[in-house]
Amino acid sequence: MIRYKNLSGDSGVYAFETGSDFIKVQFKGGATYLYNYIVTGINHIETMKRMAINGRGLSAYISTYVKNKYASKLR
Repeated sequence: MIRYKNLSGDSGVYAFETGSDFIKVQFKGGATYLYNYIVTGINHIETMKRMAINGRGLSAYISTYVKNKYASKLR
């Protein structure tokens, strides 16, 4: 996983990993979630990937638009 830049300084996201059709997001509390095209939707996944790479807005985007649309909780 890649450490999230957290440019705003107050994100709940700690790290992420991307693939062709998914993103895994690890939150500061340790929980890691898998989001994919099938459950979360292509547009959300691609937006989340951009935000993860840019290091800003990912946690807010998830809590506002994605909410519980994750494929699985990994830990």
